[in-house]
Amino acid sequence: MKFDRIPALFGLPASGAFAANCTTAAFSDILADVPEAFVNYVGRVPEGGSFGIPSLAFPGNATNLPAVCAVSVNVKSSPDSSYNFGLFLPDTTWNERFLATGNGGFGGGINWPDMGRMAHYGFATMSTDTGHNSRSDDASWALDAPEAINDWAHRAMHGSVALAKSVVEAYYGAGGCGIRYSYYASCSTGGRQGLREIQLHPDSFDGIAVGAPAWWTTRLAAGSLIMPLNNYPDDDPKHIDGSLFGAIGAEMLRQCDPQDGVVDGIVSDPFGCAFDFEALLCDASSSSSKSPPSAECLTAEQLETMRATYSDLVFDDDDDDGSGEGSVFVFPGLPLGTSPGFALGGFTQYGYGLFRYFVHNDTAWDYTGFSHRDVVKADEINPGRAAADDFNNMARFADRGGKVLMYHGAADSLISAGSSLFFHDAVEKAMASSGRGGGAGVDDFFRFFLVPGMEHCSGSATAPWYIAGGSQGLAGTTHSVPGFMDADHDVILAMMKWVEEGSAPEKLVATKFKDDNATAGVQSQRPLCVYPRQAKYRGTGDVDRPENWECEI
Repeated sequence: MKFDRIPALFGLPASGAFAANCTTAAFSDILADVPEAFVNYVGRVPEGGSFGIPSLAFPGNATNLPAVCAVSVNVKSSPDSSYNFGLFLPDTTWNERFLATGNGGFGGGINWPDMGRMAHYGFATMSTDTGHNSRSDDASWALDAPEAINDWAHRAMHGSVALAKSVVEAYYGAGGCGIRYSYYASCSTGGRQGLREIQLHPDSFDGIAVGAPAWWTTRLAAGSLIMPLNNYPDDDPKHIDGSLFGAIGAEMLRQCDPQDGVVDGIVSDPFGCAFDFEALLCDASSSSSKSPPSAECLTAEQLETMRATYSDLVFDDDDDDGSGEGSVFVFPGLPLGTSPGFALGGFTQYGYGLFRYFVHNDTAWDYTGFSHRDVVKADEINPGRAAADDFNNMARFADRGGKVLMYHGAADSLISAGSSLFFHDAVEKAMASSGRGGGAGVDDFFRFFLVPGMEHCSGSATAPWYIAGGSQGLAGTTHSVPGFMDADHDVILAMMKWVEEGSAPEKLVATKFKDDNATAGVQSQRPLCVYPRQAKYRGTGDVDRPENWECEI
C-alpha cells in the first residue's frame, strides 16, 4: 500500500454490510462479557451528516461526515468513577486501521470533531471523555476525586483504547476484517495522553503524531504560575502592562526575523537568536519608577521581568524548601518571538488549577504564595501518574517498531516549545544510556519538528502551519490538506508511511491558506525540518514556495 495519495488508503470494497450491525442490540451483544461497560448510544449517520454528544469541552458536532456508525459506551472504572468513549465506524470505507484522539487541558468530553476529521481517512476513530465533563480551563472537578484524577491522567485513555479495539474487531469481524494498524493523533493534553499511553502500554499504537504535548504535568503548571507571579502585582514597578506587549513583540521580530535569510514576519530560530534585551530599555530620564514608562520601551525593573519570562523559569536563592540548592530550574521560559500576552496577562486555572485541586486539594489555597515547596510536593505526588516522563520506557515502544512524530509551534505561549526540546533531549539521553546509541537511535523511531510562527497546536498570522494534525481544524476542509493530500504535507499520512512502509519523513511541508480558509487558495508553504535542522532560504526564488528552502543544521 502506498501513501502518495489518500484514495489508496481505503481498503474495503463499497458495501453496506457493516451498517446492518449499527444497532444497540448488536453492541450490547459485543459488550456482553464486559460487565463494567454498557451502551449509551448507537446510531447511523448518513454521508454529509453531523453528530456529537455535546460536552463543555467539545460543545460542537462533527460535521460533513462520511457515512458512519456513531457509538458511545460507558465504563465503570472504580466504585466512585466511570468514563465514556465514542466511536465513529465507517460504513463502506474502513481502511482496517484504528485511530484514537485526545483532549485539551483539564477538559472532559469526547472529541467528536477530531474523530470526524480522522474518519474521513477511513479510520475507525475513538475518543474518551477522561471521566468527567468540564471546560479545558476548569480543574475544580478534581477536588476530593482521586479516582477521577486517575481516569484523566491515564486510566480512561488506556481502558478506552483497549475496549474500543475489541469493539471494532467484533463489529467488522463478520466481514473477515481486523485492525491491521493502530494510531494516535492529538495535541496539548492530547499529546501528553499519547506519550503516556506508549510509555505505559507500548503495544497500544504502532505510531503516534502528537503536537505541543503537555507532558510535564506538574512543571508546566508551575511555569504557568511563575510567569504571571513575576509580573505581579499590577502596581509593582516591575509590572509590564498589556500596552507594552506590542513593542516587545516588534523588537523580538526586528532582531530575530532575519536569521533564516528572509525578513517575512516569522522567527524561524527562536533558540538561536542572540537577543539584545537592552534595546527595549528606556533612556535614563524616562526609566525612573516615579515616571510612567513609554508605550515603546521598558524600565529597568520591567526589563528584568521580560528577561525572566524569556529565560529558564527558576526559583532563586530564597530556597524556601530548605534543600540548600539555591537557584533551581523549573520549566523552560517562552521562546523569543512568542507573544507575552498569555504568560503575563494574568492568572489562569491552567496554572493554579493543578496545584489547588490536584496537589493541595484545597479551594482556599492561595496561588500568590506559590513557592518551590509546592513544586517539590507536586513532583512527589505526580497526581494520577499523569506526567509522561518515563523516558526509558520510550525504548520499549521503539523496540516493537513504534514511531513518534512530534511537533510544536515555536510561538506557543500556552506551552513553551522549549518543553518539547527538553523531552527530545531526555529521550536521546535515555536511548544512549540504554546502549542504543545517540541521535541516530532516536531518529530511528522519534522525529521532532519545530513549527516557526505557529501558536498553540494551530494558527499563525503569517507563517505556514497547517499539517492536518490533531486539533488542526481548518475552514474549507473535511480533513488532510486540500491539493496536497500526501505524506509530504500531511502528518497523519507521514506517520502511516513511516510505520507501514518504513519511510521516515526528512521534512514536512506546512501550508498557510489565505485567511486560513482552504477554499481561498494557498498563501505560502515552507518545509518543517527534523530537529535540530532548520529551514534556510536558498537565496533565490519565491520565498513562499517550499522548494526554495532547504533543511540545514
